[in-house]
Amino acid sequence: MKEDLHVYDNVLSLIGNTPMIKLNKITSNYNGNFYAKVEGFNPGHSTKDRIALHIIEEAESRGILKPGDTIVETTSGNTGFSLAMVSIIKGYKCILAVSSKSSPDKIDMLKTMGAKVYVCPAHVPSDDPRSYYEVAKRLHKETPGSIYINQYFNQLNSEAHYKSTGPEIWNQTEGKITHLVACSGTGGTISGIGRYLKEQNSDVKVIGIDAYGSVLKKYHETREFDENEIYPYRIEGLGKNLIPTATDFDQIDRFVKVTDEGSAHTARELASAEGLFVGYTSGAAVEGLKQLSEEGEFNKDSVVVVVFPDHGSRYMSKIYSDKWMEQQGFLDEKITEISEVEYVK
Repeated sequence: MKEDLHVYDNVLSLIGNTPMIKLNKITSNYNGNFYAKVEGFNPGHSTKDRIALHIIEEAESRGILKPGDTIVETTSGNTGFSLAMVSIIKGYKCILAVSSKSSPDKIDMLKTMGAKVYVCPAHVPSDDPRSYYEVAKRLHKETPGSIYINQYFNQLNSEAHYKSTGPEIWNQTEGKITHLVACSGTGGTISGIGRYLKEQNSDVKVIGIDAYGSVLKKYHETREFDENEIYPYRIEGLGKNLIPTATDFDQIDRFVKVTDEGSAHTARELASAEGLFVGYTSGAAVEGLKQLSEEGEFNKDSVVVVVFPDHGSRYMSKIYSDKWMEQQGFLDEKITEISEVEYVK
């Protein structure tokens, strides 16, 4: 075969260098210039491809991970998919402890990618033996030749974004970025990107999106963990009921909280207004953007980059299902259906 063919060796070569896309209609009434960093263009359809490859290759370089070993992880779905994808290419087994809040689509995808999946109850304390954190730890101990990725407490999580996503955003905006808006779950994405951007320009404002029912916003403001903040919510991959050490709170200027319902509707609005079919947390990020704009956070010269973490295909049985939306009490006069379907007989 000719050496000059324009081909990739495998899907891992496609990780990173995701596009920046201007938001037009959905931000038309806001002051400023708004751009989405669309991570669904990664081969695993999420920003988690970056950390999966980086953490695994670091483990390989340190001799911790050897051919035939097993990768164990706690995941809401996206990191698990990325780890399973990398494991296939590199020849590792993959075991995943998944929150029951994860969509059935995500769980089916993990199984399809060859991972062994343990679905754990979502609404239990993080130290409960049934929680996906504790189940993953147990599986790691019980599995010889395994490593536990532990994304919530692994500094390589944020390092992956410091080394890749941050520089990409800086270069794509030619250093003109004034605000970064990103959801915070493990905190690796916002921390790594934020650290890189602030090293280039300390005036760049880094704003995190949190969920109602999560402890992150209050912890950032008080440095106190308040259990009273915790209650069940529906958004996946956003907020936490513990404090991840992968989050560098010093890199984040402020947090805003968003609702399950508003985030779901905004994700659907992104599809119908911008043609961007993105996930629940992308809707949450733009829902936060709306709040910030109403508060006067931006001016006409602001260059705002919003991270869209994953693809909408992982939420077909949730926010893109009229039935699910109705079950949650989310379908009202604002939006009745995504689109009308007529069957021809």
